[in-house]
Amino acid sequence: MKKLRAFYRFAFFAGFLAALILWVSWLRLWKGVDMWRFIKIRQNWTKRYLLPALGVRIHRKGTPPDFPCILMSNHRSYLDPAIICSDVLGYPVSKAEVSNWPLLGTGAKLTGVLFLKRENPTSRKRALSAIAEKVKEGFPVILFPEGTTHNMPHTSPLRRGGFQIAANNQIPIVPVALEFGSEADYWIGDDTFIPHFFDRFGEQFMDVYVHYGPMLQGENAQELQDKTQNWLDTEILALRKEFY
Repeated sequence: MKKLRAFYRFAFFAGFLAALILWVSWLRLWKGVDMWRFIKIRQNWTKRYLLPALGVRIHRKGTPPDFPCILMSNHRSYLDPAIICSDVLGYPVSKAEVSNWPLLGTGAKLTGVLFLKRENPTSRKRALSAIAEKVKEGFPVILFPEGTTHNMPHTSPLRRGGFQIAANNQIPIVPVALEFGSEADYWIGDDTFIPHFFDRFGEQFMDVYVHYGPMLQGENAQELQDKTQNWLDTEILALRKEFY
């Protein structure tokens, strides 16, 4: 039963991406490029169709921001951007390799994702400039400053770049604590997309806990980083106590 469920969900996932690509591509030809429209479509489709079809149940605390800001989230899985994008009309920042993945890469490029080669200083600089630009255009940007996924009950060291951009440009930061109901749902280490998908999405449900924090703002990048990390560490432990 689990294998059959996982196969059905993978087929739905592929079909979902194909339909999203076709619809957004048609709108681009028919009405021109309107990223607000495309991101809204992605949000609605993800919330109404994709996550329910995959058995993902989201438990939310706090209020998702509807204003220009940088959301700083801890990182657990490939699913994290989709979870936050179901609540927020924003641009997630993703590793550059995703842009080359079949269907997923094309869908990401069409519906608003910023790509980053973390090991490339030039790419990091361009991505940080793009973050500031998108916020000035009125979009929230979703950033995972740990830079990689892990299963620790606290954050790993946060990268400074996003906090420096926020401090330099007086951009609000909204911290986001994210946890899964089972540690088996973390996509870490050598886990690759398809094997992990078939392993975990055969389960009937996947519970995800998301807590949107208070707005933080200031001119000191180190203070912003420290406040964000302290809030995340506190809330990650609090979320774990609720379901472990």
